[in-house]
Amino acid sequence: MSAITHLIVDGSNVLQAWPDTRAMARTDREAARTLLIRRLAGLHDGAGWRITVVFDGRGDALQFEPVGGASDFACIYTPSGTTADDIIEQLVAKSADPAACLVATADMAERATVEAAGADGCSPGELLRRIEAQQSRDGRAMARRGSVTERVWREKGGLS
Repeated sequence: MSAITHLIVDGSNVLQAWPDTRAMARTDREAARTLLIRRLAGLHDGAGWRITVVFDGRGDALQFEPVGGASDFACIYTPSGTTADDIIEQLVAKSADPAACLVATADMAERATVEAAGADGCSPGELLRRIEAQQSRDGRAMARRGSVTERVWREKGGLS
């Protein structure tokens, strides 16, 4: 697989696969979606990935909602009668480079379909490990920046 540039997430599938979001979704589905999006933001912001999260059916038309005003991070809600799998397969098929797509889903049939189209697939567990690894990298980078800032501050005599 080439470098990942587009992460496509089967939103409801991943929500149901992670124990904390599954429990949250029972009482507040929107809060569970928000938590999923917040976790994915680290991959968008830290790794620079384009991210599309696809959720099943919400009304009569396809809905596209940018996340935080970003043009490369969005949620898609399928129209009634169209599944998230349908849209995910279309996204991969229409990609200029399917090998740069990573599809996160627990649905093995969906993974087989997108892999046959040239994308890579990962389980929700693997997605969570990637998120946690990015959080760790981001934390180390912040600590390094903090050390450099402190050293510069000391060299300049601290507060005047």
